[in-house]
Amino acid sequence: MTFINVTLVVACALVDADRRVLIAQRPEGKPLAGLWEFPGGKIDPGERPEQTLIRELREEIGITVKEACLAPLTFASYAYEDFHLLMPLYICRRWDGEVIAREGQKLAWVRANKLRGYPMPPADVPLIPPLIDLLM
Repeated sequence: MTFINVTLVVACALVDADRRVLIAQRPEGKPLAGLWEFPGGKIDPGERPEQTLIRELREEIGITVKEACLAPLTFASYAYEDFHLLMPLYICRRWDGEVIAREGQKLAWVRANKLRGYPMPPADVPLIPPLIDLLM
């Protein structure tokens, strides 16, 4: 049996009043730089996915999210060359504060049916159809 390194990452589809979804462009110097993704990050040891999202959304884009406002929508399971990524996607329609790029990344509010027009990491692509089903 071959051991596979599974990396657990959590992502969030923030949806504004106009039913647009927030995506962020990975900055230079990071793996997959220049590609667009849903905000989120790697789950720290002892952390629940919801706690990770609350922390990451505060750090990355300066908003405060309550756990009750996070609802699981779908997940992606993708085999990269040197690890396997498992990524639940939560949806969030309510938060406090204004969305700002706190890490120098570009942000874009995009209609779900236009997400395919943005180059994304391969693990993010399967998350698009459930968003289209929900929001269009």
